[in-house]
Amino acid sequence: MANGVKYFIGNWKMFGIPSSNKILYRIERFFVNDKKHNKKYKIIIAPPFTLLYDFSKRFKNKKIQISSQNCYEKDNYGAFTGNVSPFMIKKLGIRYVIIGHSENRIIENNKIIQEKIKLALKNKLKIIFCIGENKKQKKQKKTFIVLKKQILSGLSKNYNLKNIIFAYEPVWSIGTGLTPSVKLLKKNVVFLKKFIKQKFRLNYNPKLIYGGSVDKKNAKDFETIKELDGFLIGGASKSSKNFIDIIKNFYK
Repeated sequence: MANGVKYFIGNWKMFGIPSSNKILYRIERFFVNDKKHNKKYKIIIAPPFTLLYDFSKRFKNKKIQISSQNCYEKDNYGAFTGNVSPFMIKKLGIRYVIIGHSENRIIENNKIIQEKIKLALKNKLKIIFCIGENKKQKKQKKTFIVLKKQILSGLSKNYNLKNIIFAYEPVWSIGTGLTPSVKLLKKNVVFLKKFIKQKFRLNYNPKLIYGGSVDKKNAKDFETIKELDGFLIGGASKSSKNFIDIIKNFYK
């Protein structure tokens, strides 16, 4: 089993209305009652922008923490219709933000992602930084090249990486039902942690989680990878039962 505190992070994507708070309340009850394990992990849920204010108030003094799914690359206020700045997100009481998800990288280049990270950190948000190779890059054996470029283009050496959780999400796995083998995921996780630690001269191990078609079965399979610090969960996080089953199975 992985050492240290684990993260179970749910990314709801375009899902959820105000009454969806009942999903979080069920997860919250499970966590409170899971006295055997609940000091070993944290739960973070990223609902859409429309629910951030409501959920931040409802769960302000609860165990579940709330994350934004993204932010804009400009700060404070401005003439940017439909966008939300890191400053505005922080003022809602939100503590985390997902940046660099592959679904957003379709229209966001490395420069934009770099700016988002800089401004999120400026506003004292913790970042869930997504990186991952696509199917073609994997087939061409360019996985490590792609991952290194995404990391180096997004981060500065003067950042406090304790405020960043790296989420390795191979694009070919997201929403497809396909996942890396335990052997392959371990290889990639070990590479990433070693690269980040050496490149940024860290005296601690960076936090690194896995995302991509996570369910209760593969979460249990990946539990053997001691270097892994948890999961970024997509579709399964929209169901309290499926999300809870992942946690239960991980600790079984």
